[in-house]
Amino acid sequence: MVTFNGSFDHMNIDATSVQNLEIIDPFHSSLLGTTNKKRSLFHTLKTTKTIGGTRLLRANLLQPLKDIETINARLDCLDELMSNEQLFFGLSQVLRKFPKETDRILCHFCFKLKKVTSGSLGFDHARKSQLLISSIILLKTALDALPLLSTVLKEANSSLLVNIHKSVCENQNYAAIRKRIGEVIDEDVLHARVPFVARTQQCFAVKTGIDGLLDIARRSFCDTSEAIHNLATQYREEFKLPNLKLPFNNRQGFYFSIPQKDIQGKLPSKFIQVVKHGNNIHCSTLELASLNVRNKSAAAECFIRTEICLEALLDAIRENASVLTLLAEVLCLLDMIVNSFAHGISTKPVDQYSRPQFTENGPLAVDAGRHPILESIHNDFVSNSIFLSEASNMVIVTGPNMSGKSTYLQQVCLIIILAQIGCYVPARFSTIKVVDRIFTRMGSMDNLESNSSTFMTEMKETSFIMQNLSPRSLIIMDELGRATSSSDGLAIAWSCCEFLLSVKAYTIFATHMENLSELATIYPNVKVLHFHVDINSNRLDFKFQLKDGPRHVPHYGLLLAEVAGLPRSVIDTARGITTRTTQKELKRMEVNYEQYNALQVVYRVAQRLLCLKYSSLDEDSIRQALQNIKESYIQGRV
Repeated sequence: MVTFNGSFDHMNIDATSVQNLEIIDPFHSSLLGTTNKKRSLFHTLKTTKTIGGTRLLRANLLQPLKDIETINARLDCLDELMSNEQLFFGLSQVLRKFPKETDRILCHFCFKLKKVTSGSLGFDHARKSQLLISSIILLKTALDALPLLSTVLKEANSSLLVNIHKSVCENQNYAAIRKRIGEVIDEDVLHARVPFVARTQQCFAVKTGIDGLLDIARRSFCDTSEAIHNLATQYREEFKLPNLKLPFNNRQGFYFSIPQKDIQGKLPSKFIQVVKHGNNIHCSTLELASLNVRNKSAAAECFIRTEICLEALLDAIRENASVLTLLAEVLCLLDMIVNSFAHGISTKPVDQYSRPQFTENGPLAVDAGRHPILESIHNDFVSNSIFLSEASNMVIVTGPNMSGKSTYLQQVCLIIILAQIGCYVPARFSTIKVVDRIFTRMGSMDNLESNSSTFMTEMKETSFIMQNLSPRSLIIMDELGRATSSSDGLAIAWSCCEFLLSVKAYTIFATHMENLSELATIYPNVKVLHFHVDINSNRLDFKFQLKDGPRHVPHYGLLLAEVAGLPRSVIDTARGITTRTTQKELKRMEVNYEQYNALQVVYRVAQRLLCLKYSSLDEDSIRQALQNIKESYIQGRV
C-alpha cells in the first residue's frame, strides 16, 4: 500500500500563493516605462555558483524550514560569515574550485552499468563511456579541492561549519577514494570545458601502459588530430586564407571558420556545407569530413577501452556512494549560504538586513520591514512594520488604490519566507512565530479554462484556505467580495473575517470596504491600519506610510476617476450619492464604539501581558513594564 505523507518539517506554500508572491517567477518580466527587468525572490537570491546550489535554493523558497534549531544553525553560520571576512572570502574562493556539476555526477556511481561486450561497442555506448569518464575526472577535481576546504573551515566556530568539517573534511573515506583514483587516472588530467580539450583529457585519462589496445587507439586519435591541423595549415597557404580557423564542437567535430572579409569572390569549390555565421563563413571539405570520422572513431575506441579499465575503480567508488552524496549535499548547502545569502547581504548597505528571532508561540513582529525585491529597484522605498499576536491576530489594512496595500502584503510574506530559510531579512528588527502554511487570496482574474468568473475564482481560493488552514498559518487576503454585488460582497468578507478570527490564525486583510473597519469596534483582537494619503488640489499624494486606525479619505475613487477622464456631470452625481451613504455608516460606527469600548480596553491590557510572557526581559524590567501597564489602565491611556 502506498501512502502520501506531507513534509512535516517544512512550511507549505500552495501553487497559487507561489504565483501571487512572485517567489519563483515575476508576474511581469519588465517594469512599465523602463528597461529594468522585474525579478522574483528566486532571481534576486540566485547568485549561487553550482547547479545543485541553485536547485537547493529553489527548493528552500518553495518549502521553507519549520525547525527552529535548523534555522538558527544557518543563521549562526551567517553571523560568523558576516563578522569574519577572511572566512567568507576564503569559502567563496574555495567553492569555485569545485565543479559546478558535482551533485549531478553522483548518478553515474549509484547504478552498476552492464559490462562492455563486443555487442555493445558503437557510438551510442561510446557516448555513455565518455560521460562516465567525465564524471571520474569531475570527482577527482572535487576531491583535490577538499584539503583547501578543510584549511578554510579549520578555524570556524559555528555549529554548522564545525559539523561540516568533522563529517567531510576529517572523513578518511574521501582520501581513500582519491588514492584509488590516483592508481588508475593520470595526475595531470583536469576537468575542462573547451570541447576538444575535454575530449583529449578524457581519451588520456587512464595512465599509459595499463591497456595496450587503449594506447593504440590513443595513437590513432593523435594522428588524426594532427592530420586535421596539418590540413588547416595547408589550406591557409594554398588558398591564401591566413585567418582560417579550426573550431571544434561535439556535434560537428572540426570545421573551418573564415572571416567574410578575407573571401574575394566565391569560395573554391573544394569547400562544402558553407553556412554564413555572423561575420564568418563556416564550412568543411571532403578531406576534413573523412578525417573527422576517423578521429571520432578513434576517440570512441578510447572511451570504450577506458571504461573497461575503470570497472574495478567504479566498483570501489560505488561502495562509498553515501559519502559522495554527503559531499554533494554539503557543497550545495555551502553554495547557497555563502554565495547567495552572505553574498546578497554583503552587497547591501551596513545594517540594512538583520537576523530574525524565532519563537514557537510568540508574536509576529517586523519593525521597519522592506520589500526584498522592490527595494533593489526603488532607492527611496518606504519601510513599514507589522505586529500580530494571540491578542491581536487580525489586521485590516485600508487605503486608496495604489497606496501600497498589495506590496505590503507581499512584503510580509517574503520576509517570513526569507527568515524561515535561514537568511537575514530586510528589517530593523524581527521576531517571528514559526508559520506552517502561507495562504494568499490576491488579484482579480477569471479562469476561462475552468469556466470560473472572477468572483467564483475568489470563492474557490477562499474555500481552499478555510478548509486547510491551522492556528499556525498566515493568511493574506487582498480584496474579497469585490466581484459581486456590494451587499453580498460585504457580507461574505465580514463572515470570512469572523471565521478567521475564531481559528486564531494570523490574518492580514486588505480592503476598500470601509465598513469592515467596524470589526475593530466589536472584536478587540482586530486592529485597523491605513496607508496615509494627502489630498492636495484634488490630487492624491501617496506617502506609502502605514499608520494606526481607520482613516476616511473622502471620494478617493472619484478623484482617480476624474484623472481617468470621466465626464464632470458623472463625477458630481456620484459625489452626492456617496456623501449620503457615508454619513449613515459613521453614525453606526459611533454606536458600536460606545458599546464595546470597555471590553477593548481590557483586551489591550491582556495583549500587553501576553507580549511580556514571551519576552526575554529580566525580572526588574518586567516589574517596571507591569507598573507602566497598571498606570496606563488607571489613567485610561491603554
